[in-house]
Amino acid sequence: MPGPWVEACRGLNMVQEKNDGINKDMVPPPIQQNRPALSLEPKIKKKLKTVPPSLGKFRPLVGQCCHQCTPDSQRKKLGQNSSLGFHNLLSVNETHTRYRGWLVRRVCCALFVSGCKVYASPVRNRLERVCQSNRVKEVLTAEHKAPQGGDSRGQINRLSPFLPLINTCIFPGLLRFVGWVMLKMFASMFDSIQINLNHLPALHRASQEGSLLVYVYVRQSIVDCALLPLVLFCHNLRVPYTLCPFQINSYFLRSILQKVGVVLLPPSALTEQDAEMNSLYSSVMTSLVRELLHEDQAISVGVSAESGLGSQWLARIRHLIKEGSVPDVSLVPVGISYDCVPKTSIQVGLSSVLQWLWSFVWRRPGGSVRIHLAQPFSLKEMCESGRCRVDEWLPLQDLLLPVILNNRTDSVFGRRRMSWLLPSSHYASELKEGPPPERDLSIAITLHLIFSATSCMAVMSTSLVSSLFLYRHRKGVSASLLCHDVAWLTEEVLFRNRDVGFGGSLADVVHYSLSLLAPHLVIAAAPSGKDPFIVPRPSLAATLHLALQAQIVTHTFILEVVGACAVSAMLCEVAGSGVSSRVRSSGVDGEEVKGDMEFDVVLCESELTERALQLCHLLPPGFMPPCQSPQSFALDAVDSLVRCGILIMEEVARDVPICDFWKKEGVLTWTTSDDPYHSDSDCEEQDLRSYKISQPSQCPEMLFFLCSMLAGPLRTLCWTTTGLDLLHSSLPEAEFVAQLHSHLCDTAHKKKQHYESCSEEAAHTAVRTLIDLGVLSEEHQKGGVFLGVSPLFQLSENRQKLHRFISQYLYN
Repeated sequence: MPGPWVEACRGLNMVQEKNDGINKDMVPPPIQQNRPALSLEPKIKKKLKTVPPSLGKFRPLVGQCCHQCTPDSQRKKLGQNSSLGFHNLLSVNETHTRYRGWLVRRVCCALFVSGCKVYASPVRNRLERVCQSNRVKEVLTAEHKAPQGGDSRGQINRLSPFLPLINTCIFPGLLRFVGWVMLKMFASMFDSIQINLNHLPALHRASQEGSLLVYVYVRQSIVDCALLPLVLFCHNLRVPYTLCPFQINSYFLRSILQKVGVVLLPPSALTEQDAEMNSLYSSVMTSLVRELLHEDQAISVGVSAESGLGSQWLARIRHLIKEGSVPDVSLVPVGISYDCVPKTSIQVGLSSVLQWLWSFVWRRPGGSVRIHLAQPFSLKEMCESGRCRVDEWLPLQDLLLPVILNNRTDSVFGRRRMSWLLPSSHYASELKEGPPPERDLSIAITLHLIFSATSCMAVMSTSLVSSLFLYRHRKGVSASLLCHDVAWLTEEVLFRNRDVGFGGSLADVVHYSLSLLAPHLVIAAAPSGKDPFIVPRPSLAATLHLALQAQIVTHTFILEVVGACAVSAMLCEVAGSGVSSRVRSSGVDGEEVKGDMEFDVVLCESELTERALQLCHLLPPGFMPPCQSPQSFALDAVDSLVRCGILIMEEVARDVPICDFWKKEGVLTWTTSDDPYHSDSDCEEQDLRSYKISQPSQCPEMLFFLCSMLAGPLRTLCWTTTGLDLLHSSLPEAEFVAQLHSHLCDTAHKKKQHYESCSEEAAHTAVRTLIDLGVLSEEHQKGGVFLGVSPLFQLSENRQKLHRFISQYLYN
């Protein structure tokens, strides 16, 4: 009798994968049979259907630059060949070298590394040029009360803590040795590192044309800093100077890393925030970036989507372009996807690195990595095009407080200003003359890059399975139903022009994902011939891991998620008003209703769009491109529900035909055509359009699945608002966040569920949102920043209004 996985996968109408070269290197590595994770049937028949990693013969084209902000860069094609496939960086054999033979097969990795092209970057009077820069002289003069034009030796003595950072260079021999070590190290960590080859010709062409390349990725792990230089090194591209945000305590490691182009934090700074508080460090780093770009070097920058750390480097580069020190740079968003994100610490020492490496000796590699390098685009073009508008940015409290406290039905048009994404200490020291729009433009560029890099990330199989367990099958699911949902969700992801990081037979894909997620799941043994039953572990660590993996799926469906939460909010209002929805059933057994749920409610488009617009202001950074207005995003969110079949348009009788403009106002109204947010449909009677929820049996389940994707951050905001009752005085920011995080954990443990709402990142994001809303007030004192509840929200009535406003979007 065939195994349970064979039975689970039969009958699914999946597209057979064609052997035409497109899906080369796409099948996941073989499942290690000695893993204790799963005791399932290992034999998979060749007749099984496959999960298509592409639609037909074409893979979704990701990584194109924005057609609105950078139209000139967008016209440049990614490459003549659009089906170059993928390359496994860890699959090095004799064909990658110039030699053949049995000895070559044993040392092929060393021969391959020795044949890679290295662009040497010797330090030529860089220290002297940095010392002679005006910005460094001004800071030294201001700090030490010394006259300008002092002796250079005295300036060098004052810059002694930063001398190793300034003298960072790349030695070809050491770089090749480190590259060989990293290939061996990553081979013990990952099953494969797949590189999208379709994006490399554009980088080679830009490098040959002399463009200054700046690679930008979203921070996930310290491994990001090593992966990107290794990929570029193995493909004969210039290895970038990597701006590392982690503190390296070992002098031996620091000396090696600084000779392979890694710019570290100064030894005196524990964190990146501590380093940025030093005005001299900020000036030195700006001058160092200028000198690196003058030397035609590439730079690699990581940006945090939660805190915005790393955005100060982009602000420095933009300031250099504005003042004319650098003509232009080409930004390259990089999407890095992991089957399982490696865990790392902020401070790294020699002993911790050795222990970390030793841990891989006795275990087999687990998980794959997918890397997409997007199309380069001009930073100068983005700044000067004027398409990335910041003149309509407003504080969050101006956008939402009138709705929350005064029960207004209409929102203020504008976009949320996230000033915390760019540290004010850096901006005050570097751009004293810059008006607020200049700072907002740097923040807009950061938001655009976070959105672009996240959009390039491939959706891994572990992400699909994690999202299904968190948002659809919290109480468990059988193997056959899980396989069916993975196939369905894969097609939905591909239809949204997002790439997936897996391929092969359906049973292999699901089995591989469950093997990696096994520590966070409970797999119940089933009798012979029946499906195994899988349940996510109801623990904090397991839920947080699944939530981290599922974030990319939420980003993929964000339009539908916002629209579904808006529908849920309106349904909650209808239910609260006493109007109950009818249920069409074919039979009732106890409390279980069998049949299709019929939501006999008409939803007005204008009100539905208004709810979606208000929710857009609460989204974390990176979910919306800054070049798209929230109003347009809200309209797209409602339209997306129509496209996926959740909403259907309701025909409403009209007294006056929609085309009869003369009877409406007596005259026609005209608008200027140069408004980028103007639409020809603005003249239609939008208020008369309405929707009803579709009646198929799968529609309510799909609606609730989408609503659950945003339930974690919304629930964190609700619990944080409730926890303000426990804080009666101002506290230092770190202590304030720690107490709220403790409250979130206690609430989750008390409820024994919803652990995804009590992570440290969620607590920081919630506190930042409440500060922007005016719920929390910031006080800058000598001991640092103190947080406390603002006088307006010390009233319990206002806190209850805020709680009701957020909880209306929360699907329970």
